[in-house]
Amino acid sequence: MDQQHPPSSRWAIVLAGGEGTRMQPLVHRWLGFNRPKQYCAFVGSRSLFQHTVDRAALVTDPGRIVAVVGRDHRDEILTQLQGRTIGQIIYQPRNCETAAGVFLPLTYIHARAPDATVVIFPSDHFVHPEDRFLKAVRRITDVAQAMLDRLVLLGVRPDRLEMEYGWILPGERLSSTGGAPVRRVDSFMEKPTMGQADDALRHGALWNTFVFAARAELLWQIGTRCFPDLMLRFEQLRQVIGQPQEAAVLDAIYDDMPSYNLSTTLLQQAADSAAVIELHDVLWSDWGQPARVAETLRRIGRIPAFPLECLDRPVAPEPLIGASPEPTVQP
Repeated sequence: MDQQHPPSSRWAIVLAGGEGTRMQPLVHRWLGFNRPKQYCAFVGSRSLFQHTVDRAALVTDPGRIVAVVGRDHRDEILTQLQGRTIGQIIYQPRNCETAAGVFLPLTYIHARAPDATVVIFPSDHFVHPEDRFLKAVRRITDVAQAMLDRLVLLGVRPDRLEMEYGWILPGERLSSTGGAPVRRVDSFMEKPTMGQADDALRHGALWNTFVFAARAELLWQIGTRCFPDLMLRFEQLRQVIGQPQEAAVLDAIYDDMPSYNLSTTLLQQAADSAAVIELHDVLWSDWGQPARVAETLRRIGRIPAFPLECLDRPVAPEPLIGASPEPTVQP
């Protein structure tokens, strides 16, 4: 497989365009000013964005990493890189939800390397240990390169009824060679009720990490099918990349850019083109809420960089369902 698809065909997208609204109260109490959560170091010395870029550089050449960030974050991002080399930083004119957040950087990759396999890295996730996580990312990338018609996601076995996450209901096995089984996706479910989450849990559903890999051309085709109005705008941009009018066209298409959530608009419609691989023996958390940050650090025995009094309220351990022994991290 590696001989047919060398690492040069692999690209990475780092999603860092959000404002982290739900985390702003914690960040402001901690720092005294607002800073998007992905640029904060909640533990240790590296920010979530820096961790994500460093992970991506272990999956592909740094020159094939494309990061999408907010235009207002230009000064922040230059400080964040701190000597790190990445292929391209794209400053989106404004935040138009996750579909535009993914397809804006994909436009530049598709224009340059339509046969590339692209892996998506949200920049607000915590994972431990990283080596096992990266092994799983390489696995979904290999599968996406081998199964040309599949978008391949990483799923996590739930340990609690989390209603803010997206859920994946896996189907039959497509392959079991080379590692964890590759399974068809029967359906996706976004932000379920407690009853729906409980039912999904009992039927073997997984949390959707939103880390996924697919061929650039496949993603382009699925996007065109699911939201043609958005893709028409990105096709206009793709035609002028590298030309003098590129910046003007980028601004123009964002004047009336439609906002679509990628999970509800693309994944749910394209479940028949999706596959999932379960992420094993890795603690994963979407750090979109202060309680998740505090609870994750409690589980691994680390002291957060922010004072605990910055939290709105003390964080009690969440009830876990069939949890495996908690991992430990050396200070």
